[in-house]
Amino acid sequence: MARKTKRIVTLPGYVEYLRTSDEEAQAPERSQDGQRRDIGRLLQLYSDLPDLGEYIDNYTGTSADRKDYQQMLRDARSGKFSHVFAATPDRFGRDDVEALRAIDELTALGICVRFASHPDLNPDDEDDRLYLNILFGMAKRESRVIARRCQNGMLSKLLKGGWPFLAPDGYLNKEVKLTELGRDEHLKHARYKRWVELDEGQSEVWRYAWDLLLSDQLTLEDICEKLYERGYRLRDGKPFVEVDEDGPRIPYIQQLSRAFHNWFYAGWVVVDNDWAKIPPKTVRGEWEPIVSTEEFEKGLAILAKRNNKPEPRKKWFYLLQGLVHLEYPDGTVRKLTCGTPNGKRKSGGVSYYCIPSSDQNFLCYEVDRQIPDQLRDIQVDPALIPHIRQVYLADVDRYTTYHDRESENLAAALNRLEEKELNLWRAFTEHGMRPQIYGKLAREYDDERRRIERTIQAIQRDRKEYVANLDAALAIIAEIADRYLLRTAERQRDILKQMVSRVVINPGGRIVRIELMPPFNYLDGLHHGGENDPRGQHPRPQNERTSDLDAGSLHLKIGGPEGIRTPYLYSAIVALSQMSYRPPRRSSIWRDFSRMSG
Repeated sequence: MARKTKRIVTLPGYVEYLRTSDEEAQAPERSQDGQRRDIGRLLQLYSDLPDLGEYIDNYTGTSADRKDYQQMLRDARSGKFSHVFAATPDRFGRDDVEALRAIDELTALGICVRFASHPDLNPDDEDDRLYLNILFGMAKRESRVIARRCQNGMLSKLLKGGWPFLAPDGYLNKEVKLTELGRDEHLKHARYKRWVELDEGQSEVWRYAWDLLLSDQLTLEDICEKLYERGYRLRDGKPFVEVDEDGPRIPYIQQLSRAFHNWFYAGWVVVDNDWAKIPPKTVRGEWEPIVSTEEFEKGLAILAKRNNKPEPRKKWFYLLQGLVHLEYPDGTVRKLTCGTPNGKRKSGGVSYYCIPSSDQNFLCYEVDRQIPDQLRDIQVDPALIPHIRQVYLADVDRYTTYHDRESENLAAALNRLEEKELNLWRAFTEHGMRPQIYGKLAREYDDERRRIERTIQAIQRDRKEYVANLDAALAIIAEIADRYLLRTAERQRDILKQMVSRVVINPGGRIVRIELMPPFNYLDGLHHGGENDPRGQHPRPQNERTSDLDAGSLHLKIGGPEGIRTPYLYSAIVALSQMSYRPPRRSSIWRDFSRMSG
């Protein structure tokens, strides 16, 4: 239960909150004068209150990060005024959630909030707050409509070869008022005609940078040094190399790299964001390019070649490098390194897993050849599959309790939606909401209802998908040993890195155990009868009934000579799907395993 905000003692008097959106930045004073006149009519009802000042923001109302807005809230919490006046609700803010939260806080503090456009609207009254909620919702919707309208205009300009954004270094954004142009231009632009043209000084810098790159002889660091030697700088005045008398020279290669990958310099419109997808070489820009398309693509090829250099091949290969450990009789475990001390011999030398500067050396091939038997010891008894599913689904239920909570939240959301629809009907029948607005909001509520219902259905399907993933994981474990033997040594190492955390050997060079990574370490918990169960972070209640399988009554072993017959492959699902809200289908699990095993 939320703690109630205590009312405070406030200084009698009012403050005005004025806001001009950034779209109106060309004439904020006129907008603010109009807001003051509107508030002046409201002041006739509060003539006895002294004027304690005003807060002014020239920033979009969709953001709460407004300097004077936040200062007003801090002053309100200190009791510096008793009333807040604004011209209209959308001037207070266009984010309905934030605006209503702030008004609720101010009201709870005992501060009166009033709007000149609705002087009788009292946010402390339930019916008036409902209407205020609708007004803020309409303001937020209007803001989104304006944003989409602006995006459509920008997209139209992009598709015609224009550029509505800040031009990159080497170019200038230019504009001219329509009043200075002929009438033919008035239908193509708003108040200004804007375009991009070459910056004569900076374009020379970037042409020289491209010439250095296309020579394919200098690195990006070297190109920065060459530009610095000529005294060239970036548009913001920074040099291409930062020189510190007491420190190293720092070349700004990121700026170079971004420019060398920017199709703008070749004269192409390329955009990839939420509302515009224009791939390279589809829309020609209206500006003069610094490099040709052929030169730009040649530069991309040079950079790609440098970024994709093949990794140097190691002279010696060790299958268990970084994985093998030695366990002493007292239980101490120490990691082994790899070495080939006789590498200059004609035979190539003999590789060892060893402890440096000691006589504890273990032939690599003698340890490596034990791995297939260790993997083959992981088996699945088909007769236990029905019991596997039963125990597995019990674990799924325990580990996906958030689904139950989410189902409850969705059900609560449906109830809230019904209340909103009822309030909307009241606003339409009792407060005179226009039919057009009512119809639009009603359709939005209906769409929200369908989304919630589809989500609930998806949660109900999850259980069936978990079972399908279990069957796929059982098949993967059954085949992994056979697939391992068919792979090259490099691919075998990749498989082990996906499965194995440590390979522990004894002083005689025999593997005593393989410690598995998630999800396969779930087998270790079964082997120890639940003592090291990786699920122990969420222990089962003592009064919860457990099956014989779950109690560890099968006396399983991992890597022992008798092999292991285990029903526990819950972890195989967890690792591949991470118990995600939408677990992967059977085909995706097979695809992941096939990629791992070659």
